[in-house]
Amino acid sequence: MKLQRRLYLYLFLLIVAAGVMLLLRNAMHAAKAPRTPRDYSEIMASGELNVVTDYNAIGYYVSGDSTRGFQLEMMRALEEVWGVQVNLFLENSLDENLEGLLNHRYDLVARNIPVNAQLKDDFSFTDPLTLNKQVLVQRKAVYNDSIEPIRQQLKLAKKTIYVARDSPAILRLNNLSHEIGDTIYINEDPVYEAEQLVMMVAAGDIDYTVCDERVARRLSLSLPEIDVETDISFTQLESWAVRRDSPVLLDSLNSWLGRFKDTEAFKAIYDKYY
Repeated sequence: MKLQRRLYLYLFLLIVAAGVMLLLRNAMHAAKAPRTPRDYSEIMASGELNVVTDYNAIGYYVSGDSTRGFQLEMMRALEEVWGVQVNLFLENSLDENLEGLLNHRYDLVARNIPVNAQLKDDFSFTDPLTLNKQVLVQRKAVYNDSIEPIRQQLKLAKKTIYVARDSPAILRLNNLSHEIGDTIYINEDPVYEAEQLVMMVAAGDIDYTVCDERVARRLSLSLPEIDVETDISFTQLESWAVRRDSPVLLDSLNSWLGRFKDTEAFKAIYDKYY
């Protein structure tokens, strides 16, 4: 009986192993299989545009019983003109946004991406929507034991700066560390986004974070404790991203943006959030 049970067990384990190997083989074939192109014509034929943005006051957020956000309103305007349904996904990590774009989960990353040479190697970018720069957020002296805010980037040496995980500011801070010839400690927070980190600076929980200037200045209106006058980067162009194999989608987006940015509707959206 023991031998028979043992044989049954071996047979069961063999079947499980064979099933796992079959699943792995299918997964490998699926990974190697060429992805179906999804450019403008395929999007229009499907009637759906898959877009990812970030959850904050610029991308998308909930206010009371309504949803708001610059990117949300831009997508609503695009939806109306193109006659497609925009499926809007929320994901704060830029790295995950871009990975989802490459993996065809998304057709468009609609967030303010600081365009640089490294990203241009892998993605195509629309004409700029905004100009922005990154600033150091710290407390004013009156709220920080009379310690004056940092004004020279050299004085960031050995300082710890908190940023959201996968923040675009990380690349700039690493480059800045090389420029000043000293270490800047970067603490990537896995929970909080830029706006929450700014609030933590104001509360005295952390000393420094880096934030887009436009967002930082808007927050400073309700957080008098923070100082946002020290630049971390030069002014950068900010655009949306598409895959490099979607040239017609890129051209169509640029054509629409070129027309829409001259309208009163765009000016109203821009003034509301910037």
